[in-house]
Amino acid sequence: MPNRNSSMMKSRYRICYIVSHPIQYQAPLLRYLSSDPRLELVVYFLSDFSTRSYHDEGFGTAVNWDVPLTHGYQHEFLPVIGRGDQPSWFRPYVRLPIREFRARRFDAIWIHGYAHQSLLRAVWAANRFGLKVFLRGESHLSSHVRSNMKSRLKEVALPALFRRIDGFLSIGTKNRQYYEHYGVPPERIFHMPYAVDNDFFQTLATSATSARENLRSALALKPDRRIILYASKFQNRKRLDVLFDAYRSFSPDGIAEPHPYLLLIGDGENRPALEDRVHHLGWSSIKFLGFKNQTELPAYYDLCDVFVLPSEFEPWGLVINEVMNAGKAVIVSDEVGAGPDLVKDGVNGYIVPTGNWQALADRLKAVISNREICHTMGKESLKIVTAWNFESNRRGLLSALEAVVGR
Repeated sequence: MPNRNSSMMKSRYRICYIVSHPIQYQAPLLRYLSSDPRLELVVYFLSDFSTRSYHDEGFGTAVNWDVPLTHGYQHEFLPVIGRGDQPSWFRPYVRLPIREFRARRFDAIWIHGYAHQSLLRAVWAANRFGLKVFLRGESHLSSHVRSNMKSRLKEVALPALFRRIDGFLSIGTKNRQYYEHYGVPPERIFHMPYAVDNDFFQTLATSATSARENLRSALALKPDRRIILYASKFQNRKRLDVLFDAYRSFSPDGIAEPHPYLLLIGDGENRPALEDRVHHLGWSSIKFLGFKNQTELPAYYDLCDVFVLPSEFEPWGLVINEVMNAGKAVIVSDEVGAGPDLVKDGVNGYIVPTGNWQALADRLKAVISNREICHTMGKESLKIVTAWNFESNRRGLLSALEAVVGR
């Protein structure tokens, strides 16, 4: 009689996933995928810097994530030659155990992005040893600043690279269009949407509701005033200047402070200049709340009426997924990668032209002028994001494996 367990083991897909470092958004997904009996996933990290307190360049402050990053799935840290604590295109330089990958009989190597020399080396080595290669990345056609020279180089280099990749795990509409622009045929692109741990954010946001008024009181916020929230890095590309200009238009005369509050979560190089602007205005309605960790954020999502991400060159913006899990209206610029998939114009929020403060102001006024609109849009946000989940990721990965690896 055949051994059922032995048959199941043979039918499992063995996947080697190579990624720069443990990432707070990815850890729960890797646990979810590893729980599927059809998948044997081993994760190889180029660096371990995120597993301890480190200086985040974007936030400009020390970060120590308060969620488990490496629990619940098989993983290894690749041996580093030289320094590995300051990641860049060249660092860390790791030894890729390609012969070990082959000996372990992996069906495929999956890389996250290609912005590191080790990831490109992995592609070339996998091709040499006959292993299938999958790519999942965040890029879209307006996600980065590009000079004419760089754009011309990409038109030559990326099609050459992409011909070496067997399957593309698309995170959303803009990402799919990016691959297609560089010559990837549609049949080699598989939908594996960018998602967060919906259960985690929904549970914490729901439990925060009972303490909402306590948080409002702690922040000295009056109960009759609406709340506009921003939570991300304070960098030029985030276009907080656009949000400030839109918010200033809420003042009846440019002197009196607006009635809604503007809460700003995060940190970064632009914070001192922004605080200086607020100081000169003399308004107490704009509050800088600093960096907040993963378990802290849902309470602020629950508190707000509308969330704004006005970035340019934004590959995705997973903060949009997070706040939608709290059932809130969202407004994003048209360069936010999540926009076409998660923000339905006039349904759960709005998409506005990048850099256009007047358009942002108009949409903000339309949302917060009516509490019922906020509530209705929030319900739609929750409905949309609930379907944008880890289960869709699992199905997308399995579809890619079935099509490319087969059995």
